[in-house]
Amino acid sequence: MARPRPKVVTLTDVAAARMNEIMASAEEDYIGVKIGVKNGGCAGMEYTMDYATEAGPLDEVVEENGIKILIDPKAILFLIGSEIDFVTEKLSQRFVFNNPNQTDACGCGESVTIIPQKLDA
Repeated sequence: MARPRPKVVTLTDVAAARMNEIMASAEEDYIGVKIGVKNGGCAGMEYTMDYATEAGPLDEVVEENGIKILIDPKAILFLIGSEIDFVTEKLSQRFVFNNPNQTDACGCGESVTIIPQKLDA
C-alpha cells in the first residue's frame, strides 16, 4: 500500500486568512493563488506569488484552509515541505516561505538559495 503523499506546501492559519481577504477583495474572479520560483536576486532564486486564473495541466494543486494553491511544476522540488506564513512587523506585512530546502538568503530578504529535493527512486 502506498503511503499518502505529503502536501508540497502548507499555509498557516494567518496566511490562509490573509489570502482569503485578498481573494475576496480581488477585482476579478480568480480560482486561487499560483506559487513558483524564478531565477533572480543576489542569492539566486526568488519566490513568486500571483493570482491564478486557470490551472496548468501539470500544476500541483493543494487545497488548504479554503485556498486553492497552484504550484508551478518547475517549482515543486524546490518547495516540498514549505510552510507559507504571513507576518506583521513594525513597518511591513508580508508572506514568508519557511522552506526546509532553503540554504541561504540575501541580506535584503528578497532572494534565496534553494536546493531541490531528490525524488525517492
